[in-house]
Amino acid sequence: MQIVGYDTGVPDGGPALVLASDGTLQREPLTPGTDLALTLGERHCAGTIDYSGASERTAAPDGARHLACDRSTAPYCDQHTDRWPCARCTGNCDLPLESCREDHAIYLAAFAPATFKVGVTRSWRLDTRLREQGADRAAHLRTVADGRVARQIEAEIATDIGDRVRVPTKIDGIHEPVDESAWSDLLADFDPIDTFEFEYGFDLAERPVAETLATGSVRGTQGRVLVLERNGSTYAVNMRDLVGYEVSREASSRQLQSSLGAFQ
Repeated sequence: MQIVGYDTGVPDGGPALVLASDGTLQREPLTPGTDLALTLGERHCAGTIDYSGASERTAAPDGARHLACDRSTAPYCDQHTDRWPCARCTGNCDLPLESCREDHAIYLAAFAPATFKVGVTRSWRLDTRLREQGADRAAHLRTVADGRVARQIEAEIATDIGDRVRVPTKIDGIHEPVDESAWSDLLADFDPIDTFEFEYGFDLAERPVAETLATGSVRGTQGRVLVLERNGSTYAVNMRDLVGYEVSREASSRQLQSSLGAFQ
């Protein structure tokens, strides 16, 4: 059995890991209070999912099949790595995708305590995209006619604010509130159409230990960060770092660094 993907639970369906065994897919729910008990083994390419028989293109839909790959590169080898043409686009393009011609929203996102980024997404996906990233606050700046214009505006704003936030940075501040003063100062330079505040259902008294594991009681998820409690300590797991691992259904006995809360 192998972890071949994950679902942030947005907009519905709930967060889950996606497991595969002999081509069959199944979801491992990550709802708060769930006891997760998977031991990680060897890691290799997670292969791909064949959606030709599926009724929808979501994580582990009915009718989809997993196509395994034994190449050593993880989470995906070169043959199973999707390269999104818009990933580093700055608007110097010919609108290569049909979706490029849809209305796009330009937004700012805040990650506690005071890390900010600019981004773009199709306007109808704005709330979903922000939750997928685990944003704590956000502001919708503008809606424009297509992705090319949106990327051009994004590139201009990114010279001052940046357009990427790494998962370790998100984990560093996951236990803290947003610095409201810094957020307000940033927004003072713009005239947002709308603003958003997100809650993810868990309060942490301290920063969780960054780890790669799949055993513990689920405290919750924030974007692709999974928070687990185990033996009095809390751990933050980047779910992408789990993809590709072979797993067995038993609690891991691996010794881990304890969080400060375990000694209180």
